[in-house]
Amino acid sequence: MNKRKICVVTGSRAEYGLLYWLLKEIETDKKLELQLIVTGMHLSPEFGLTYKEIEKDFKIEKKINIDLSSDTSVGISKSIGVAQSYLAEAYNKLEPDIILVVGDRYEVFGASIAAMISKIPIAHIHGGEITKGSWDDNIRHCISKLAHLHFVATKEYKRRVIQLGEMPERVFLIGGLGIENIKKMKLLSKIEFEKSINFKLNKKNMLVTFHPETIGKNSSKKHFKELLDALSNLKDTNIIFTKSNSDLHGKAINKMIDQFCSKHKKKTISFASLGQLNYLSALKHVDMVIGNSSSGILEAPSFKLATLNIGDRQTGRIKAKSIVDCFPKKKDIINSINKIYSRNFQMSLQIVRNPYDKGLTSKKITKVLKNFNIKNITEKIFYDL
Repeated sequence: MNKRKICVVTGSRAEYGLLYWLLKEIETDKKLELQLIVTGMHLSPEFGLTYKEIEKDFKIEKKINIDLSSDTSVGISKSIGVAQSYLAEAYNKLEPDIILVVGDRYEVFGASIAAMISKIPIAHIHGGEITKGSWDDNIRHCISKLAHLHFVATKEYKRRVIQLGEMPERVFLIGGLGIENIKKMKLLSKIEFEKSINFKLNKKNMLVTFHPETIGKNSSKKHFKELLDALSNLKDTNIIFTKSNSDLHGKAINKMIDQFCSKHKKKTISFASLGQLNYLSALKHVDMVIGNSSSGILEAPSFKLATLNIGDRQTGRIKAKSIVDCFPKKKDIINSINKIYSRNFQMSLQIVRNPYDKGLTSKKITKVLKNFNIKNITEKIFYDL
């Protein structure tokens, strides 16, 4: 019996972390064959050459360098074009039955365009979501329109994908992909975690992940400075920074992180990539996540952990009650930090429920990937409401 070949494309550290257990499930399934393509930040020294970590876990079929040396609009547009070109060639050689992609990164957009032109069915995870402050929003909906199978995290997101004209029988509610890591991974103790990152925790501890808002006015540097000003005078508080992705103006944010850490060496540390184990272990041991990363929305609530969500980048996503939204102003940030540390808010965290927790997602996705009839699936019909 011929195995169905599932080609998974990953371009970022966070994306690979979300995919890990699904990749394991595909790899061990007797009816499926895993083909893994690694691109984007995984191959960049600036972002930690994370493909080396992937190679410890899986066989990589293709490494595709799309040149992330520029974070300008022109540079990113060129990277999308390079990704589309080289991935089309890779698909031609690998002859996959299904291309599997996650989310809304521009590398994934290039991968999806190449698959659509090559008439290869696309399975898309985490469609239907809204992030007002990022062009990821536009890219995500574009990928949904290119895709043929959809794996969504909530009922509202399922409704939204169908609203885009996708057939209801091809949209599957599976929950948030990253929650499986939390349930299955043996996280580090406090002592193990401190040793792993070579950094001692304090009485109070924060994890900061801030990405540029790529839609609207170019104000990300200004917003991040407001955050750094709010953090600079905190007492008995240590701060772990994870750096920005290869987004528009991401290099400027990372430079500001380096400057801040150089000025506050005793209480700060930064990482281009913490790795999934260290990142989730950080969520276990810090008091809050600060910034505008999707992980603060999707994963942090499963730890009964507060998230201080700054600005508009995640506006539109369904949020647990552990998430505090605030304006990117120093005063608002300080007030929100004080709110999170208040006794009443800390008590409320104990009953927080993560709306993205729908059980183990990898088995649900794998079942569809191996059993769904994909004959003529690329001949899409617009579904009218």
